[in-house]
Amino acid sequence: MTALGKVRRTLFGIPSEKAVFSRPGFMKEAWLRFQPVAHALVEGYHATLEDSRFSVLIPRLEAVEPEFRGFAYEGAGMGLAALDIMAPWKNRVQEFVEGPAAHHIYPIYVGVGLALARLHRLPEKFFPRLDPLLCWVVVDGYGFHEGFFAWKRTVERKVVPAHFSSYAIRLFDQGLGRCLWFASGALVDRVAALISTFPPQRQIDLWSGVGLASSFAGGAERGELELLRTTAARFRLQLARGAAVAAQGHQDAGHHSAHTELACQVYCGLSSAQAAHIIEEVRKDLPTHAKEPTYEIWRQRTQEQFALELGRRK
Repeated sequence: MTALGKVRRTLFGIPSEKAVFSRPGFMKEAWLRFQPVAHALVEGYHATLEDSRFSVLIPRLEAVEPEFRGFAYEGAGMGLAALDIMAPWKNRVQEFVEGPAAHHIYPIYVGVGLALARLHRLPEKFFPRLDPLLCWVVVDGYGFHEGFFAWKRTVERKVVPAHFSSYAIRLFDQGLGRCLWFASGALVDRVAALISTFPPQRQIDLWSGVGLASSFAGGAERGELELLRTTAARFRLQLARGAAVAAQGHQDAGHHSAHTELACQVYCGLSSAQAAHIIEEVRKDLPTHAKEPTYEIWRQRTQEQFALELGRRK
């Protein structure tokens, strides 16, 4: 650890992973089921604060068990974004995803969103520094953070950030949905009860986040995922798309996840490889100038394709 790294770790480090999962609204099962996820994320974040040189950072991240390595890169994204905000003449994040961490761009961008929320920065102002398609992922990370650290305002009072665009609020809700999956300890009845308290229009993206989190992070067995699919039957396409995004993330990282494979079978009726292939195919020839964000067109195309796939299997 460098001398500067020691100062950063002292000033900005996370003192207790477990304390984060002991906040109001969190079930005891949250820590029991997701401790390794939390540990990997915090390890990646602290590693970045301690020494952000890629030659040092990458081996530390790659030493994390493959199942949780994406979360370590998410923590690294959080750390690099925080450093970029403090030194805006640098762009470590984009150098990272255009170089040695290209295979983990999605979780890194989620981590960027965590940093932006923590430092009270508007995510859309950060977009010019990021990939023009995937930049919206940082808003997902922002929503996840606010669910974790501002539960009463975000979950109980249903407040959305001021100055967010209408589409940014949708991605904020997707991140919030991921948070609800973790906070509920992957208990289906609990997460369904929480989402039911939100206005119907917001539930669409909240369930999208649940689909992504339950597929990428796991935490549930087949019976629980089948119960979730039944409980959220009206949002089956959102669950399927979330599973496909998780499958693509693991595939890009060169890792086969058993719980992502299971989620794809339950939500999509496909293998994780087939689900990831769909999301890549519909990404081709996306318009760059349209009324809707390109990212939303990609999401809609994915859901339309899954509607066809699920229709064939009836």
